[in-house]
Amino acid sequence: MNAPSETLFFQSETPFIQLSQPFVEKVTTQPLPQPYWITWNSRLAQSLHLSLTPTHQWLNVCAGHIDQAWCSVYSGHQFGVWAGQLGDGRAHLLGSVQGAQGHPLEIQIKGAGLTPFSRMGDGRAVLRSSIREYLASEAMAALHIPTTRALALVGSNLTVRRERLETAAVLTRLAPSFIRFGHLEHFAHRGRMAELVKLLDFVIQHHYPQVLDSDTPYIDLFEQIVSHTARLMAQWQAVGFCHGVMNTDNMSVLGITLDYGPFGFLDHFDWQHRCNHTDQQGRYAYDQQPQAGYWNCAALASAFWPLIADENLLADRLERFHERYQWSYLQLFRKKLGLRQEQKDDATLIKDLLDSLHAHQVDFTLFFRLLSDLTLARPELDSSLFAPLNRSISLFNLWLARYRQRLHQEESIDHLRQPQMKRTNPRFILRNYLAQQAIEQSMEGDFTMVKELKSVLDTPFDEHPEHEDWAALPPSWASEISVSCSS
Repeated sequence: MNAPSETLFFQSETPFIQLSQPFVEKVTTQPLPQPYWITWNSRLAQSLHLSLTPTHQWLNVCAGHIDQAWCSVYSGHQFGVWAGQLGDGRAHLLGSVQGAQGHPLEIQIKGAGLTPFSRMGDGRAVLRSSIREYLASEAMAALHIPTTRALALVGSNLTVRRERLETAAVLTRLAPSFIRFGHLEHFAHRGRMAELVKLLDFVIQHHYPQVLDSDTPYIDLFEQIVSHTARLMAQWQAVGFCHGVMNTDNMSVLGITLDYGPFGFLDHFDWQHRCNHTDQQGRYAYDQQPQAGYWNCAALASAFWPLIADENLLADRLERFHERYQWSYLQLFRKKLGLRQEQKDDATLIKDLLDSLHAHQVDFTLFFRLLSDLTLARPELDSSLFAPLNRSISLFNLWLARYRQRLHQEESIDHLRQPQMKRTNPRFILRNYLAQQAIEQSMEGDFTMVKELKSVLDTPFDEHPEHEDWAALPPSWASEISVSCSS
């Protein structure tokens, strides 16, 4: 049964949908049978002037009971290898809603059945991965990192097979656009220049209007995408976020975090941490993410080459990735350290700290949060300050001496620096073990922890004393959690 009033919720004829074939295809959904609410993001709904409480009409829409939907085609490089045609295999575009800033946000449901691009898949999403994406996208938004947003999550007793039988779910997510590097690669690699130009012009008109009057709009567009991607990589590194599947079909042309498959936030700091156990070569390990972002931009450059007379100019814009990344990275880590000034040895100060965290397996998030309480006036307090790390303060004595000296040079004031650092270094992140506990409870029909965890992650810089244990060191068994691409 179709929802009778879905046009009240969103505009179905969005500009991207109006591009029509070959960019999008109209499809029918396979709605979840007997859907039930898992959670409705009332905080996001309020910002979009939608219902604060979940309604029966929204339940129908979010489960896939809709009259019309669209999916798009794209291609891409997966783990460095050209994979050919891919596309929305289980995502259905419904239309758009008005965003908080007055800009439209496309609305998409994920897991509502087969599309022409499902390949060998079944078009479904399982409860496990849907909960992880719901929580992760909202956690990232609260950390001020560009990301898709999650409006709702509905479940069903419908079973689907992955490594084992699991129940199905549908996630409703929003973004200014879901256009990926792979959309542009798809038409460029097939030599379909007219379609490529049309898509590029669409991206410029709707998302990068600042280059409309440029004499070299495609080169300037490419530079904008490179810049946004470099900035995003630095933001991931600064919060210890690992994506896990940084294929070009999972890279947004807007520089937002897209598609939360295998992902994870660092617990103890590990340069080589891999959050995706199928990534045996460590291509997308934590320390490789910036290089992977650059590689993906280089792959994207090949889609622009047929339209650019001077390839050297395009190559020059590509190389600006490194400058933009380094500038963003240092800026973000200075803020994490409460530093107000730039000095030539900043990169060394940061690198030496992270090397020490790596060598002694120190919790990344907890360390920076505790460092926010450092007091210049009383150095003897340092010993007790880092006690929650279960590591001796002597591990950091040499670095702390350099750090203190730097703060003194800046004439840093504790009561000004400390709150600023606490607004930068989160107390709470979506640790894998917390997500796993929420998933296990949900599989028993109890969605309480999903909602409580989401509430805490909405304000990750606050203290939340009632959930103090969620900010502590993870339990020993947390390191045994393994996440794969199966979802």
